[in-house]
Amino acid sequence: MRNLNQHTITDAVIDRFADTPDPRLKQILTSLVRHLHDFAREVELTEAEWMKGIEFLTATGQKCDATRQEFILLSDTLGLSMLTVALNHDKPAGATEATVFGPFHVEGAPHYENGGDVGNGASGEPCMVRGTVRSLDGTPIPGARLEVWQADSEGFYDVQRDALDHAQGRGVLEADAQGRFHFRSVLPVAYPIPDDGTVGEMLRATRRHPWRPAHLHFMVTALGFETLVTHIFRKGDAYLDSDAVFGVRESLLGDWRLQADGTYLLDFDLVLNPTRVTTARAASAPRELSQVA
Repeated sequence: MRNLNQHTITDAVIDRFADTPDPRLKQILTSLVRHLHDFAREVELTEAEWMKGIEFLTATGQKCDATRQEFILLSDTLGLSMLTVALNHDKPAGATEATVFGPFHVEGAPHYENGGDVGNGASGEPCMVRGTVRSLDGTPIPGARLEVWQADSEGFYDVQRDALDHAQGRGVLEADAQGRFHFRSVLPVAYPIPDDGTVGEMLRATRRHPWRPAHLHFMVTALGFETLVTHIFRKGDAYLDSDAVFGVRESLLGDWRLQADGTYLLDFDLVLNPTRVTTARAASAPRELSQVA
């Protein structure tokens, strides 16, 4: 097709996807092109502005490495990460809500027994975290796998410290036979997301701050249940209502209480949602079998 203009080019581009064998890919690309073109028309995008956008995206990619994911930060600060979480992890009443994954999870965290010191030398005031992993009906989930990670008292994750040769503030442990878990760590504090890259430029240009309220990350997995990725946020934090990545949910607020020995204590249960497969099997099971169970 020749002689395309601002009114006809969108359909021409979409027509080029007609033979895409993957229907989901075709749907996504078609919608992406339509929305991108509508955006350009709506704001009357200039060539200079679009080149600036390309330079911004290029610099964002160049900022990424094995321990820094600038595109995740960009997605987080634009609310897109939290939107996809909300779209894909709608939980029934009573289940612990999900929130953003964040850019600082890494594979290969050390394993700890219950009661272990996950802080492992991280700076900060000492704390104990304990709770029970259970299902919606209150049944404990023995052996649930919990992965936790957090920043230290200076607001840095271990992967942000070049001189550190071991993991700090992160670890993996399993719930006991009663679904209980407990571990030692350090009190989480509010911290700014890295703002020395393109995301920081965007925040400053729009008069936004880079701060996240104090929180502790959890990823919980158990056979027959949906994987839970969430945070527990400290009650009373100054940034709960202006989290730079829009991740706060009221149900995820936890109270780290100061104890007589100077240690902080957080009690928080984690409630997992059964997988759809498990739910479907349970619904189709014979009445006699379900009664026995």
